Amino acid sequence: MPISILMPALSPTMSEGNLAKWHVKEGDTVSAGDVIAEIETDKATMEVEAVDEGKIGRIVVAEGAEGVAVNAVIAWLLEEGESEGDIPADGGGAPAPKAPAAETPKAEAAAPAPAAAPAQASAPQQTSSSGGRVFASPLAKRMAEQAGLDLGSLKGSGPQGRIVKADIEAAVSGGAPKAAAAPAAAAASATAPSLGSAPSPDVPGLPAYDEVPNSNMRKVIAKRLTESKQFAPHFYLTIDCEIDALLKVRKQLNEKAGDGVKLSVNDLVIRATALALKQVPAANASWTEKAIRIYKQVDISVAVAIDDGLITPVIRDAGSKGLKQISAEMKDLATRARDRKLKPEEFQGGTFSISNLGMFGIKDFAAVINPPQGAILAVGAGEQRPVVKDGALAIATVMSCTLSVDHRVVDGSVGAQFMAAFKKLVEDPLTMLL
Repeated sequence: MPISILMPALSPTMSEGNLAKWHVKEGDTVSAGDVIAEIETDKATMEVEAVDEGKIGRIVVAEGAEGVAVNAVIAWLLEEGESEGDIPADGGGAPAPKAPAAETPKAEAAAPAPAAAPAQASAPQQTSSSGGRVFASPLAKRMAEQAGLDLGSLKGSGPQGRIVKADIEAAVSGGAPKAAAAPAAAAASATAPSLGSAPSPDVPGLPAYDEVPNSNMRKVIAKRLTESKQFAPHFYLTIDCEIDALLKVRKQLNEKAGDGVKLSVNDLVIRATALALKQVPAANASWTEKAIRIYKQVDISVAVAIDDGLITPVIRDAGSKGLKQISAEMKDLATRARDRKLKPEEFQGGTFSISNLGMFGIKDFAAVINPPQGAILAVGAGEQRPVVKDGALAIATVMSCTLSVDHRVVDGSVGAQFMAAFKKLVEDPLTMLL
């Protein structure tokens, strides 16, 4: 009997994914372990391998399909002696995936519908010259009102004759009939956004633009970080660390390590963070409605920028690993993160995050907490600054670090204790080698 190839669950929370690409076509012969497709999840694009050998008898889900449910049949594999006629007539009962969104005028697609105006101030219903109702998008209606156009005199180019933005722009340039003036109160209420709503980006006078469709990853980043700022009461603690000694120790270690090993400042920051969390375990925590979880192991999530967002590969049990091991793991994880080759367990489940923008010359910044974690450390660039030592002015290489903290989880005193422990380790780096 033909073998069904299912949409895999690539993480515990995954319920659907996008079929980004097929590496095979119907009629191709595959062996166990061959890469046959790429699946896009909210965090990465993962390769799907064939688990049996045979011939691709039918591709059920087209390349580019979005929202394909986990365990839905995406293709059928025929074994020796089987033909396409052996595939179940219903195709295996696969749930229908959502097709990619149809292309629409750029500003039209991004415009949210405006909140309904109060009945007593609403504009009259637009009708066509023949007396029928005029169908127009919310954006087109607003643009028509602002331009004083009579929608009833326009012919729509959208689906089922719907008037869209492009029709209004054409009418404005072509001199379409003007609409009768509406009462001032009605016009004001029809164009004013409701209190608390996000302003629409589609306003008259914008220059030409290109739209980049939001990937699953970008949508999830937007959702999670918005929730983080809404529900996690952030506060921030900033400290300056003198890193001349750290840079000296790093240079010495790299000289003695030999070929193939090159410690970065970020590697030492990860090590210092892990040791500081072991000294102040209350900062290695997260919030739940029932209790605060204080983790017994330090798993450091490190932000890595990729093409359409960022991902946070995790250094597991960083507190028990030396600098050489941390450096090797970080290089491997960062490389595979940029190539979208990380496994779900390699970027999920960290207990604390680090975001380092020092390599871009950023002096200091405050990062958004990565839920459900309780804190994230933002690391800036090391730069020479004037400092006072023993009452005299001197020059030191200083690195500013800011801890963003969820106040539900970590109190100010706990955050301050962590930052003090971190600063001591960074400024006296030999202590992190013990």
